[in-house]
Amino acid sequence: MFSPYYAWSGFRDPLNHCAVNVALYGPRGAAWAMTERSARTLSRGPSHFGLNASTLEWSGDGLSIAFDEWTAPWPRRIRGRVRLIPRAVYTQRYPLDGSARHVWRPIAPRAEVEAVFDAPGLSWRGTGYFDCNSGAEPLERAYRGWTWQRAHRARDCVVHYDVYPRDETARALALRFCADGTAVEADAPEMRRLPGTLWGMARSARSDAAPTLLRTWEDAPFYARSQIDGEIGGEKCAIVHETLSLARLSSPIVRAMLPFRMPRFG
Repeated sequence: MFSPYYAWSGFRDPLNHCAVNVALYGPRGAAWAMTERSARTLSRGPSHFGLNASTLEWSGDGLSIAFDEWTAPWPRRIRGRVRLIPRAVYTQRYPLDGSARHVWRPIAPRAEVEAVFDAPGLSWRGTGYFDCNSGAEPLERAYRGWTWQRAHRARDCVVHYDVYPRDETARALALRFCADGTAVEADAPEMRRLPGTLWGMARSARSDAAPTLLRTWEDAPFYARSQIDGEIGGEKCAIVHETLSLARLSSPIVRAMLPFRMPRFG
C-alpha cells in the first residue's frame, strides 16, 4: 500500500506490486528489506502466499513464514524463518470508515512466536501479534492518517486504533482481546503527546499517565514505529506504537524518495 510504483501506475493491477517486508531491530543495528516484485514471481492460494524466494503458509495451528530478501539501501542478505502460533484466532472484522471500504482484522492479537535467522545469525522466542488490513481504494484517498498502538498486558492485549478520514469525523477503536478468545470494547485513555520524530512528525499515544518514549525503531518521512512505556487500565505495560501520515505519503517528493528503501525487480 506504500508502493510508489503502484501509485505511479495509476493504482492499476495491485498483484503486480507486491512485497514482503522484513524489519529487524536490535543491539546489532537495524535491517530493512522491502523489495517489490512483479506478478510473474507471485503465487497464492487460500492458505499460501509466495513471492520470489519468500513464502507464507497458514496451517491448522498457525502461520509459517520463510523469507530470503535483501536489505536496502545497502544490500545485505536477510534470511530466516518465523513460526507464529495464535493463542486464539479472531474472525471479527472492524470497518475503519462509514462505508466499510477499509477493514481491519486482528487475527491473532496475542501469539507465541519463534524466529530463527540464518542471516544474520540469531534467534529468539517471544510474544507476537498478527493482523491484516484490506481496502477497496488507496488509503491516501480516504484518510489523512492514523495512530495505532497495542499493549500486551499480563492477561490480555489492548489495541487502540485512531483513524482520521478525509471526509468524516475521526474514528476511535478501543478493544481488549481476552485470554478466552473474546473481544470486548475497552476504555480509551486520554491521548497524550509524545516527542516528535526526526522528520518533524507529531505523534501521540493513549495512556492513563504520561507515556515514556523508549526508542523509535522506524523513522520515515510519513511513518514512525516506536516502543513506549505507558499505563492502560491501571496496568503498566510496554506498548508498540505507530503513526502514519498519508498526506505526507502522497507528496511527490516523498514518493520519489521511497525507491531508495523499496526497490523494484521483475
